[in-house]
Amino acid sequence: MQSDEDLLLSSDPEAFGRFYDRYVEMLLGYFARRTHDPEAAADLTAETFAAALAARRRFRRASTPAAAWLFGIAQHKLADYGRRGAAEDRMRRRLGIARAPVGEEDVEMIALLGRDAAWRLIDELPPEQRAAVRAHVLEDRAYSEIALEASTSEAVVRKRVSRGLGTLRGKLGARR
Repeated sequence: MQSDEDLLLSSDPEAFGRFYDRYVEMLLGYFARRTHDPEAAADLTAETFAAALAARRRFRRASTPAAAWLFGIAQHKLADYGRRGAAEDRMRRRLGIARAPVGEEDVEMIALLGRDAAWRLIDELPPEQRAAVRAHVLEDRAYSEIALEASTSEAVVRKRVSRGLGTLRGKLGARR
C-alpha cells in the first residue's frame, strides 16, 4: 500500500484519487462537526481537496505528514468560511471541478460522518480523557458541569481535555 505522501506526490492522477478516498470521509466529518451545516461541509471538503490538488507540488515530504498538511489546508478553509460565512468556489472553478448537489440522503450521511469520525478518534483515548473530550467537545458541556459530574476540579477537566486533544492532534500528525 502506498503512503499518503507517495500518493500526494505521484504524477498519476489516480493516486490523488486514492489519497482523496482515504480522507474524504474524515474531512467531511471534520467540517460537519464544526459548521453544523452539511452543505457547507461538502463545499469546504471540495474546496480543501481542490486546493490540495493545486498545491500538491509544494508539499515537502520531510516537513509534515500528508494528512497534517491536508488538515492544515482544511483549517485555513474553515477560517475563511468563518470570516465570509460561505465556502469559496474560486479554486473549484479554476480546476474545472463542478459543485456536486447535496441531496437529503447526502445531508444525513455527512451529519453521520461528523459524529462517527469524531467518536472513532475519541474512542482511542484513555478513559478519563475520552470522557472529558466527549463531554466538552462533542456534547458542548461546560467544564464546571463536567467537573461536578466527575467529582473533580475544573482544572483537572481542562487538563484532560487538553491532553486528549493533544493526543488526537498527534494521531493526525498535526503540530501545535
